[in-house]
Amino acid sequence: MNDVIDFEVIDEHGPQSYRGTYEMNATELDRPEVDGVGAVTIEVKAEKGYQPDEYVADGAVTFTADLTCSRCAELYPFANTSPFHVRFLPRPEASRENEEVEITDEGELDVEFYSERTIPLRELALEQVQLSIPMKPLCDESCLGLCPKCGANRTREKCSCDESIVDERWGALKDLRQELEKKKNV
Repeated sequence: MNDVIDFEVIDEHGPQSYRGTYEMNATELDRPEVDGVGAVTIEVKAEKGYQPDEYVADGAVTFTADLTCSRCAELYPFANTSPFHVRFLPRPEASRENEEVEITDEGELDVEFYSERTIPLRELALEQVQLSIPMKPLCDESCLGLCPKCGANRTREKCSCDESIVDERWGALKDLRQELEKKKNV
C-alpha cells in the first residue's frame, strides 16, 4: 500500500491507483457537529493533466461518523461515499507556502496547489471527509427540532407549550393579511 501520491512516479510510469484506510478522530475534522469518525477509506486514480505540471486525481472517500443533528441536538449515525475530482497545479511563484491563493475562475474550484511533488493520501482523505460532512446535519429531513420554550424534542414527544410564538415585528403583516381576506370575500 502506497500512502503517497508521487508525481515523479506518475511522470515515469503513467497513471497510478491508490487505496488506503485510515483511522481519524473527530478533533482532526475541527467540526463541532462531529462526535466520532469510523475508518476512512479512499480510492484514487491519479494521472497527468493537460497543463504542464498538472495532475488529476479522481476517486471516492467512504466513511462513517456520529453527527449531532442541527435541529434536535441528538447524535445519529452518518455513512457516506463521496466521489471527488481534484486537479493539482504548482503553487504560483509569487505565493509563499502558507499564503492563500486567490481563486479567480469558477473552473479553479477543484484545484489544489502543491509545492512538494507528493501528496499524502491520508491528508487528501481528511480533506474529502471534511467536504462531505453536511453544513447543517439532520438526523431526518422531517426532524421537528427542540421546543424553544421547554427544550423537548418535538419529534419524540408533544410538549404542552403554546405553539403560537408571535414575533411582534410581523404584526403589521398580520393586519394586512386580514384586510386581504376581507377583500377576497367581498
